[in-house]
Amino acid sequence: MSDKSLSVDAWEALFRAQVSVLRQLNSEFPSGELSLNEYDLLFNLARVPDRQLRIRELNRNLLITQPSVSRLVDRLAARQFVSKEHDPADGRGTIVRLTESGFEIFRRIAVVHAASIHCRVGGALTDVELATLTKLSDKLRLNEGSA
Repeated sequence: MSDKSLSVDAWEALFRAQVSVLRQLNSEFPSGELSLNEYDLLFNLARVPDRQLRIRELNRNLLITQPSVSRLVDRLAARQFVSKEHDPADGRGTIVRLTESGFEIFRRIAVVHAASIHCRVGGALTDVELATLTKLSDKLRLNEGSA
């Protein structure tokens, strides 16, 4: 078990780094076609098999509230970047599927966004540090914690 003050210091450093990097990435994000939240939703769909998820699974992966996710899905469906379908395995569930036009806009923006991420994050850290950061971040994300 680690020292409480070290935990707090580490959290403050991580939080402030995240805010700083996110502000920079937000300012550089090519938002003419998609917002960062819309991009994040398309990103989550683009990385799973069949490019589809139940809306409940999207809720777990996005950094916005459930009602906001539903509205976001509706906006993207109106633009035909995603489609909404009833889940055949559960009539109460909704499946959100990335359309071909949604995938195309995602890929186009991802190239620009990835270059920005590489400059901001990859420009500050070595490959070894990036691998360590990934490992530590995954460890934190997967920790159930104990009070």
